[in-house]
Amino acid sequence: AQEGQGFELQQPQDKVSVAAGETLTLTCTMSSNGLIGPVKWLKGWGSGNETVYEQKGSFPRVTRVVEESDTDFSIRIRDVQPEDAGTYYCVKFSKRVGGEEVFRRGKGTVVSLHGTALVPSMVAAAVVLCFLLLGLFIALCIYRRKRRGEAESQCLAVLAAVGSFSPVPLRCCAGTPGTPSKVLDAETPHLPSQRSSKEDNDIHYADLQPLSRAPRHSRSPGAACSEYASVRVAAK
Repeated sequence: AQEGQGFELQQPQDKVSVAAGETLTLTCTMSSNGLIGPVKWLKGWGSGNETVYEQKGSFPRVTRVVEESDTDFSIRIRDVQPEDAGTYYCVKFSKRVGGEEVFRRGKGTVVSLHGTALVPSMVAAAVVLCFLLLGLFIALCIYRRKRRGEAESQCLAVLAAVGSFSPVPLRCCAGTPGTPSKVLDAETPHLPSQRSSKEDNDIHYADLQPLSRAPRHSRSPGAACSEYASVRVAAK
């Protein structure tokens, strides 16, 4: 009894609220009077208590605030999870012949969790999801642009062929209902002024020209190019 006189244990925190993923600090200090026995942190009290920290043993998430101190037994618990909620007790044990017995304990600190902190795994999952959504959006845009450009590609090919005047012969028929038709080649030097037959006075040549392109927004995906024929007839 005299050995424990003047011993004081202080656990000043009544309640502590912390977010998941953060670090929890529990404070416990005591006087030093040479009393032999360990100091432990227990979660809960009674038969269902759990040892959170003691001076001997391995506790990966728990560290001392002041290492090797004989009076400050405050601890830090990293990466707090919802299952860490509960009441924590700082307990001083004394050595006896039959083992250890509780000599003094703190009044207890109630730990609760609030909100949800972004833990590293959640951040990584959010980043991956953002990249997936971005890739899907880009693929959709490319697909829609490709579908919209399928019809335009044919139009551009025709316009390029007509505009370049590549050696594609423009053939037209000349004749009258009563006479056999004659096939004329646009590349031949037979001009209307060089011919005097009655048949040639009816139709000299057909000039195919592309229509002006319609505004892009007004063209439906299935629209095709249009052309018109310009027929020049000599005066009779």
